[in-house]
Amino acid sequence: MSGRAVLVAVLSLAIAGCGTLSDTHHRPGNSHQVATAAPAPGEAHAEVAIEAGRVRPPSGWLEAARGQTVSITVTSDVADEVHVHGYDVKAALRPGEPATVRFVADVTGVFEVETHESDLVLVQVAVR
Repeated sequence: MSGRAVLVAVLSLAIAGCGTLSDTHHRPGNSHQVATAAPAPGEAHAEVAIEAGRVRPPSGWLEAARGQTVSITVTSDVADEVHVHGYDVKAALRPGEPATVRFVADVTGVFEVETHESDLVLVQVAVR
């Protein structure tokens, strides 16, 4: 299968919604975690705030190389859940408390990071 066909397949699955695309976070010893620590040197990192239903900075792109660790820190003014599609990494958001999702970008493609309750797109992670 060509790289373009794989990208189309991945995007189609991501657009389909929050269905289970990966169960790696359910197995011990995986590379996905929820953390509160600051990003390590060399990580692809984004910081996002949700205030009054608005994403700041506005949703954009986070570039990552395959094999690079990605961390996304989200602070929300309301309770919600952040979800990284494709990697199926989730974290609870509590008002005013930063939550960081961290994973190794071991699958190439474009992956949406969104909230579940408020249905906000926070960032698109492009793994090459």
